[in-house]
Amino acid sequence: MSQEHIISHEEGGVLTLTINRPAKKNALTLAMYDALTQGLNDGAERGSVRVVVIKGVEGVFTSGNDLKDFSQNPPKGTDTPVFHFLKALVDFPKPLVAAVDGVAVGIGTTLLLHCDFVYASERARFALPFGKLGLVPEGGSSYLLPLMMGQRKAAELLLVGEAFGAVEAERLGLVNTVYPTEELEAQLNNKLKAIVALPPEATRLSKALIKAPFKEELERVMMKEGEVFIGRLGSPENMEAFTAFFERRAPDFSRFS
Repeated sequence: MSQEHIISHEEGGVLTLTINRPAKKNALTLAMYDALTQGLNDGAERGSVRVVVIKGVEGVFTSGNDLKDFSQNPPKGTDTPVFHFLKALVDFPKPLVAAVDGVAVGIGTTLLLHCDFVYASERARFALPFGKLGLVPEGGSSYLLPLMMGQRKAAELLLVGEAFGAVEAERLGLVNTVYPTEELEAQLNNKLKAIVALPPEATRLSKALIKAPFKEELERVMMKEGEVFIGRLGSPENMEAFTAFFERRAPDFSRFS
């Protein structure tokens, strides 16, 4: 499987899905979500694949949703490319790795919550600007972030939406290890070789056991998040936020109560 903006490459038991849209800071379109979902499904089914890694090109992981594409084709329900991708992440049975270099915004950060290993460069930057866009958390982040770092810190990240760096992400448990930017690729390859060498069935069973206590509640929360998120799209607050983005100005929410 290969799509213009999602490059799929398998070698030595590693399936790499590379987000390749540098002109738009690797912003995700609906077609790119479909390609990522297909890549994950292929990796799950292909016996030769031991681990899947998601990464970006040219010093950017992903700036999140392409707001133009998203506003023109908003999801009407959970049977849509974005939710298919999130389900594929949650259900993926093999080790899933993310390599974050540069910005990881919105779903670029929330997808990391479903990865088993996350490695970042020193220049990685994370942000969850859902509130600023008049939206609500997605991807199970309203459940997983409080579980990971406590309710107060999760509220700070999800409500205020300020960007934070790689060192803070490691401290909060979002990232396994931060490496100097020039060392990330080599260190990633070392980690992937170690994962490929693991006994595959034992690894899959162990991952399932680790995820099992949280999976049912996570799926329930993700469905609720999806319902509320879809309801917020096109709301007055969301329209002001999107309009301000396209007009390159700060949004004004002073008239809302």
